[in-house]
Amino acid sequence: METYLAAASDFMAAHARLLDRRRFDLQLGRCRPDDVLTALAAYRNADGGYGWGLEPDLRARGSQPGGALHAFEVLEEVGPVGADDARRLFDWLGSITLADGGLPFALPIPEDETAGTAPWWLETDPLESSLHATAMLAGIAHRVARNDENLRRHAWLEGASAYTLRKITELDGPPHAIEFAFVLRFLDAAHDRLPGAAAELARLGGFLPTSGVLPVEGGVEGEAIRPLDFSPYPGGPLRDLFAAEVITAELARLASQRQSDGGWIVDWVARSPAGALDWRGWATVRAVMILRAHPPS
Repeated sequence: METYLAAASDFMAAHARLLDRRRFDLQLGRCRPDDVLTALAAYRNADGGYGWGLEPDLRARGSQPGGALHAFEVLEEVGPVGADDARRLFDWLGSITLADGGLPFALPIPEDETAGTAPWWLETDPLESSLHATAMLAGIAHRVARNDENLRRHAWLEGASAYTLRKITELDGPPHAIEFAFVLRFLDAAHDRLPGAAAELARLGGFLPTSGVLPVEGGVEGEAIRPLDFSPYPGGPLRDLFAAEVITAELARLASQRQSDGGWIVDWVARSPAGALDWRGWATVRAVMILRAHPPS
């Protein structure tokens, strides 16, 4: 085992939540996809959505779009065995979709469940559709549904995709950096499935700087969306928007950010002590997956 993997394994054992430990072990062949699904199920509610702090800065119990994102990350990783859980999540997202096909950024959170939750999850209108949230979830849902025809044809995904593409065509420039990343990742995932998606990816990709780095407005000093946030893995037309030397430099940068305890950090401020550790476990799994997907040439 590479030295960085051994150190990361020690970090995960000492600091990470069970779900991310299982995700890490799955990458190294030390557990089964079913084991990861069992850990994910602890965050699922009876309605088919996910809450309970699955999104580390949203600690409330109830199902939320933010929780759905992280559930989809896991469902993408486990592959076909997660199809039933994915279908239930698609159904739940359909139940909260607004009349225009879009999703709200967040649902109302009871006052007694707001501790440890970031303000942006609280200061939002649940009756207003969000391109950010809809592109975020429809994009990764396309990746989860890649090998499942029933999921690809699910009414929620079709409607959310239509809403997202319609709103994207109305953009005359890049939105907020985080939203922009989800917009481009949606177009990348849907480029061969939705007429016009490939053309919109080419159009909006023209707004990317040569460095591929966009500062996050309103974030902490140094917080930015970087090339590996836009395109974490090889393949797909989105990756072609970045020069090979940019990706090589970003991989070296990512590897260098491993901390002395073997884990990685995020470049934003967590909203609770538990959330800070959860983010570090999440970031370590992410870093290991990206680095392993780019073996040295």
